[in-house]
Amino acid sequence: MKKLILACLLSGTSLAACAALAARLPQATVTLPGGQREIGFDDIGYVATLHRITIPAGATGNLVLLDPVNDALMTIPGVSTPSADGKSRREGTTSATYAEGFLFASDHDPDEIVAIDPTTRAIVDRTPLASGPDYVRYVARTHEIWVTEPGRQQIQVFKLALSPRPVLTPATVISIPGGPESLEIDNQRNRAYSNLWQGKTVAMALTTHKVLAEWPDTCKRPHGIALDAAHDHVFVGCGNGKVVTLAPAASGKVLASAQAGAGIDSISYSPRLHHLYVPGARAATLTVLDVSASGALEPVAVYQTAAHAHCVTNDDAGHVFVCAPTSGQILKIDDRRVAAP
Repeated sequence: MKKLILACLLSGTSLAACAALAARLPQATVTLPGGQREIGFDDIGYVATLHRITIPAGATGNLVLLDPVNDALMTIPGVSTPSADGKSRREGTTSATYAEGFLFASDHDPDEIVAIDPTTRAIVDRTPLASGPDYVRYVARTHEIWVTEPGRQQIQVFKLALSPRPVLTPATVISIPGGPESLEIDNQRNRAYSNLWQGKTVAMALTTHKVLAEWPDTCKRPHGIALDAAHDHVFVGCGNGKVVTLAPAASGKVLASAQAGAGIDSISYSPRLHHLYVPGARAATLTVLDVSASGALEPVAVYQTAAHAHCVTNDDAGHVFVCAPTSGQILKIDDRRVAAP
């Protein structure tokens, strides 16, 4: 924590703001079914249409939906076959997205995308994949589901149709040599973003599926991506403990950087509060960074989380959710209290 505060001072932030970085605690914890055995989380998200946090619960085989208001849970079982120990992050279901009335979640054994009716909790379709899935994302602009497959260094693209059940038809494959890691979609600007393992961020066109550019992002090992669509900024989380702001309109120029806890993986941005949430899995912290209109990053709070807590999301009302794999829990933080003592 002292190193983080020192880095804050060296960045030019005021003493009062840096003093506010004394670590705080989450306001609540939510234990998931099967959590007593640990849960291998990876990618959690927020679906505004459902007003739910989506939590693919690893090798438990469940997709869990969490109500961000009252922390109520709805469990959708059978997305994948539960493992004997429930611990491996790369088993079971690890990523999900919402599209046109249905949820689409990954399964790692076999490699599939599983379509789910969130109203009935019924699994309505399964689509084979070419390789092990990582991130699953919906592209509203083209009515497609994109799935990153790092084992083959590619993104598999499926056309989505409803008849009336969802049908995924393989459309194309986007080759991403040296990646892909993470995936975020900017429908407004016809762009998708992913990372390469060796310090670059990739921009793609949604409509043509072409790689448009590779930008050096100054990360030793880039991981998570988040977007500020209003200002056309791309944030990249670096495994070596920093976050950078890139400007797509300026050929991916690095506008700013800030230090955070070591072991950064996924990150999340709140357009309402203009805050970037950065968990450090090795540091067991969540750093909250205020983001200016120019893309500058200023640390405003740090929360104690848990060992290996590497995934994060936020809703549209100031609630932040961090996964705690070893306890099988979700840590809940009310970011509206960030200025409170």
